[in-house]
Amino acid sequence: MPRKTNVIQEDTMGRFEGKVAVVTGAGAGIGKACALAIAREGGRVVVADIDGSAAIACTEQIAAEAGHALALAMDIADAQAVAALFETAERHFGGVDLLVNNASAMHLTPRDRTILDLDLAVWDQTMATNLRGTLLCCRQAIPRMIARGGGAIVNMSSCQGLSGDTAQTSYAASKAAMNMLSASLATQYGHAQIRCNAVAPGLIMTERLLAKLDECMQRHLRRHQLLPRVGRPEDVAALVAFLLSDDAAFITGQVVCIDGGMLAHVPTYADGGNSPAARPAGDTAEAERC
Repeated sequence: MPRKTNVIQEDTMGRFEGKVAVVTGAGAGIGKACALAIAREGGRVVVADIDGSAAIACTEQIAAEAGHALALAMDIADAQAVAALFETAERHFGGVDLLVNNASAMHLTPRDRTILDLDLAVWDQTMATNLRGTLLCCRQAIPRMIARGGGAIVNMSSCQGLSGDTAQTSYAASKAAMNMLSASLATQYGHAQIRCNAVAPGLIMTERLLAKLDECMQRHLRRHQLLPRVGRPEDVAALVAFLLSDDAAFITGQVVCIDGGMLAHVPTYADGGNSPAARPAGDTAEAERC
């Protein structure tokens, strides 16, 4: 059995040798995990983040693992900054083969309320970053990918782009639109050997989310999953790496959920403890108090 595990690891090593990737929002959380996953398999990575110090820290970790990366501080809502990002990637690494659009205006979500209570400035800023920023990056990446014979794009959507919620109207709408943007891109440029897919994470325990959710709220959210643990950034990064790689060469135009089964069941699954499976073992009494 150990021998078989080693073979699997050898088969997946180096899937991105000779490839250049741009990852936005890569200073922390899912974006950082994606940048590290690509670098560990031989890719050269441009780590872009609005937080320049976080981007540098990510590239330092990549360098410590003998990878190759370049850090850039930039705002993807700024068209000139996006153009400069891809020009720098091309100048430094010779081109662009892979793109992960992960940057998102998460700092706005506490103010992202119901439709009647929503500040339109929050809507506009969310769309400018999440949707327009993704479009800007795709527009810069596509010609460069065509020049290199093709490429792959993964857009970071969300389960909130697939189901209604009691708040975060702007965020959910931007992610739903991102799903169609991904399908449109896949349709329009598949002939040029460019694939595009969206990934829709559920509850992924990033550093930022861990700081916001107490254990009681985490238990409440886990009740709505089929698997007994929360997701990790590395879970999403593994899926993103697969979709970017030649292992997924015939997959395009898809929205792939990675949510522990959160959207796969009827709502009554998590109601009132009727099913022991609705809560992690030992959580029943505590969940009632929460």
